[in-house]
Amino acid sequence: MHPVLSSLRALSWYLLAWLAGGAAFASVLVVSMQTPWVNALWFAVPVCLAYAFVIPSAYYVCRALPFTRRRLAVGLVLFATASAIAGSIGWGLCLVWNRFSRTLELDWAVIEWTHHTGWALFAAAAGVYLLSLLLHDVMIALEQMRDAQRRELQSRVLAHEAELQMLRMQINPHFLFNCLNSISALTSMDAVAARGMTIALAQYFRQTLSLSEQSSIPLAQEIAHCQCFLDIEAMRFGDKLGIDIAVDGVAQTAQVPPMVLQPLVENAVKHGIARSTRAGTVHIKGVVRGAWLHLRVDNPVEDDAQSAQSDTFAASSATTHGAGLGLGLRNIHQRLQTLYGDRARISQHVAEHRFVVELALPFTTTGAHGVHSP
Repeated sequence: MHPVLSSLRALSWYLLAWLAGGAAFASVLVVSMQTPWVNALWFAVPVCLAYAFVIPSAYYVCRALPFTRRRLAVGLVLFATASAIAGSIGWGLCLVWNRFSRTLELDWAVIEWTHHTGWALFAAAAGVYLLSLLLHDVMIALEQMRDAQRRELQSRVLAHEAELQMLRMQINPHFLFNCLNSISALTSMDAVAARGMTIALAQYFRQTLSLSEQSSIPLAQEIAHCQCFLDIEAMRFGDKLGIDIAVDGVAQTAQVPPMVLQPLVENAVKHGIARSTRAGTVHIKGVVRGAWLHLRVDNPVEDDAQSAQSDTFAASSATTHGAGLGLGLRNIHQRLQTLYGDRARISQHVAEHRFVVELALPFTTTGAHGVHSP
């Protein structure tokens, strides 16, 4: 349906505009033909209001053969024919109304009709309709452009959702393989501890499956998940693994992608604690500064391990695909890029014999009415 005819309000404004056009048409008659104002208004206003219902047909003419599928010659013939037909309808409305007014036998109800007047009215009606065709062409082109942008946005959203789902499917096996290696190593040293670790691992994976079904979770829940992982690793490393978690109260309410920190914590244990000859502590910190949530995971590294862990992180941040330890970190990089684009940052550096990974994400929280930025 034509946009003008889709609502009473739009139709009212449309007819009001044609009423003003009728007054302008009457002024032309007064100036060009010396027609009295009463006669000019009586003639022009009803004719314009009637012709107003002819103009919307231009919308359907343009939609029948859109600009993108129309050849120039076909378009010229189409527009010329439609304008001539509309001009004839407009001329006929003027002629019929003027003849009807003559039957009233009132001096103020008619205008002087000549051969020249008829052709001028035909040309005016055809010209107005041609202008309407051009305007409708532009309107339809803009409408199609908006539809194309909307479809592109929907396709992009679907592609992002598919990519995130694929990344989640990659993460779970990655966790499993590394945790099973830990249990295997512990089995040869302490069977009772291995049993306890297996139970803890079952609880851990129940959490993992629950988190993987969500698009975002509070940071406090992500920290609890990391704590569960560290508790499992602490069964293996004993006093060699220290844990220090410092996340302020505001930061704990932040919404983050599930399992965004766990691969960093796993990387810290496997490439920091496991390769070190001394005991060390994995630090997890979270703080809110302005509109940003800053997260940091760091672990001790010895001189010969610094370059290895740094190279692992760099490889994980690359766009090339590969298997092995860097998968979890690659997933973080890809997920942040998909979810936040340029609004999220991930960086790494080595300072004072500690390997540091930092994340900066837009700070959002869940309120009574959904996710919002404070």
